[in-house]
Amino acid sequence: MATDSYSSPLSERYASKEMQYVFSQDMKFRTWRRLWIALAETEKELGLEAITDEMIDELKANKDDINYDVAREREKEVRHDVMSHVYAYGVQCPKAKGIIHLGATSCYVGDNTDIIVMAEALKVIRRKLVSAIDELAKFADKYKDLPTLAFTHFQPAQPTTVGKRATLWINEFMMDLEDLEYLQGTLKLLGSKGTTGTQASFLELFHGDHETIDKIDPMIAKKMGFESCYPVSGQTYSRKVDTRVCNVLAGIAASAHKMSNDIRLLQHLKEVEEPFEKKQIGSSAMAYKRNPMRSERIASLSRYVIIDALNPAITSATQWFERTLDDSANKRISIAEGFLATDGILELVLNVVDGLVVNDKVITKHLMSELPFMATENIMMDCVNAGGDRQELHEEIRKLSMEAGKHVKQEGLDNDLLDLIAEDEMFGLTKDELLAKMKPADYVGRSPRQVEVYLKDFVNPVLEARKDLLGARGEVKV
Repeated sequence: MATDSYSSPLSERYASKEMQYVFSQDMKFRTWRRLWIALAETEKELGLEAITDEMIDELKANKDDINYDVAREREKEVRHDVMSHVYAYGVQCPKAKGIIHLGATSCYVGDNTDIIVMAEALKVIRRKLVSAIDELAKFADKYKDLPTLAFTHFQPAQPTTVGKRATLWINEFMMDLEDLEYLQGTLKLLGSKGTTGTQASFLELFHGDHETIDKIDPMIAKKMGFESCYPVSGQTYSRKVDTRVCNVLAGIAASAHKMSNDIRLLQHLKEVEEPFEKKQIGSSAMAYKRNPMRSERIASLSRYVIIDALNPAITSATQWFERTLDDSANKRISIAEGFLATDGILELVLNVVDGLVVNDKVITKHLMSELPFMATENIMMDCVNAGGDRQELHEEIRKLSMEAGKHVKQEGLDNDLLDLIAEDEMFGLTKDELLAKMKPADYVGRSPRQVEVYLKDFVNPVLEARKDLLGARGEVKV
């Protein structure tokens, strides 16, 4: 690794090798050559006699052997990346050099490759997202019955279960998967539209034969593994496509951020903790610390992806007529980094969920310290059924709750609400009778059932239909 120049943390620390390859130079320029072959084959099949089988065979023989040195030297002279690679390919293919890129403009290779690269990157994201949902589903099922203190406004509220809380995380990732798969189904190639999208060059090549020209884009799409091309365009595909792609990535980032924040707060409470390796150091100064660094990193990268989604949106909004070039530099950075960062996020999500530690004793302790307040409604109803006055009981239990709360918050004592109720003759209940009502499972509502139904009817069918995608594991590089 070079130490005297900048290298992206996304490559060095966060993104997987798999995603890095998708945005590599090899992927890009090999795809350019595949597109040039597809164009030449299509033109030959549609009757262009200038192209021979021998030329196409020569192009295919050299499609993966990129002579980067020749292309780099040529670009210094001509200041044009596409023409530099046309020249370099022609050096390797002397018989075919005259027909490489015939009738096309730079965006034929540039934009079609961008779509192909994003399509491949979405496949990687989809596989990891499905695996993350699968791991969370296992976690939710395992802990569907474990009562825990729920929070609204981060204040103690009616209990839920650990598994039910996990379904809230799953549900957001399920929305992201739905959006991602819809997007995948709408991606199309640019095709070969020419300099302003009119296909004027092909009208010349094929002597005004519109019916033949109509076949070019569908044939190229099929050769490159796509169903179709966008029906109209300027020189480029609409940059709104990039906006839609990055919005999906931002959605995944938002879901991951929300989950990671919950885990960070739970780790503060010592209820749930992310994995912590045997030799891992939590703090350089405080040796006892066990910081949620993975979840913090998820949050950090997620904020980047969410903000990064503004780049293609602004670029899309500011394009002029059929083509401007102010998208190029921004696009090279924002699209790649959005995918690399999202890949890093999902790597971390998979790692965290796979090793989540649940401290059930701490969870129960926290819940029991608050449960007497939450049980007051049930206690009051039982007393009403025994002949008590609902309004009088409500006022009395309100006063006792305020007193018990004062003991906890101002004096640092344990919650003694049950003792106060037992001592109050209005309620006519003993301490043992009150303790018998302190069963956490009685206060979680339908949480266990909701988890079962949600997993069975909504999540598991999705996972079963995508079982070939399961099995991804997350790696934390540093």
